Amino acid sequence: MTEPIVSVVIPVYDRADMLAAASESVLAQTYSDWELIIVDDCSDDGTRETADRLAAVDSRISVLHLDAHSGMVGLVRNRGVERSSGRYIAFLDSDDLWKPEKLELQMKMFRESDYRIIHTGEIWLRDGKIVSQAFRHHRREGNVFADALQKCMMGPSTVIMERSLFLETGGFDETLEVAEDYELWLRITAAEPVGYLNRELTIKKAGDWDQLSRKYGQIEIFHIRALEKLLEGDFFSGTELELASRVFCRKCGIYSAGCRKRGRMQEAEYYEKKIEIFR
Repeated sequence: MTEPIVSVVIPVYDRADMLAAASESVLAQTYSDWELIIVDDCSDDGTRETADRLAAVDSRISVLHLDAHSGMVGLVRNRGVERSSGRYIAFLDSDDLWKPEKLELQMKMFRESDYRIIHTGEIWLRDGKIVSQAFRHHRREGNVFADALQKCMMGPSTVIMERSLFLETGGFDETLEVAEDYELWLRITAAEPVGYLNRELTIKKAGDWDQLSRKYGQIEIFHIRALEKLLEGDFFSGTELELASRVFCRKCGIYSAGCRKRGRMQEAEYYEKKIEIFR
């Protein structure tokens, strides 16, 4: 058996039914030169058995069962990449789906361009209903670092990148429970142009099941912490450092104002001091 071109990594925890649907969307791809690594973060709801059953029906599917639950999706994805053998790495969250032509069209774009990372458009579904994305105005292709600082502008399930790029940039930060994708995209886009396939080939789902965005209500504070860690680690330089510092201070200012409004004075003062440090 020759090595696959694309290694698909699905991290999963206690989502047996969703895992089956996500995996079926990989099996339905018109592009067949792939392997699928399902990484189970020590589930106890039947996900383990579902993953093993999927692997039994197709030799391109393998399962990695972690010994202990981490709750860190970046760590889980990294373990999958370590197990993989493809030239390209693709990520698919267990509650998302791909349209059948996704891999084929992205791989065609890789062949016809010099990009090392390409993402696609996506459809957002909440409780089965389409959520409009008309308000999301940001640059999606080329040098997107300035836009990536503002928000997480690439959904993990839309992305394929060269394995070498993933390894060069160090993969996901395994200490971040939330915003691990935002943090990695900053490290990549600070030095790497991004390709964008303007087709809605990824279906991003949200609902009543456990999701970190629902667990914490809002995730901007995690963007602040991830960006602060990069700034303190002297990751950026030149124009990127100036942009990152400016956005960090603006985010801290908005967050501290919200804290004052809610009577959390000590927390407000903490982030106001951060502004003085990084201004």
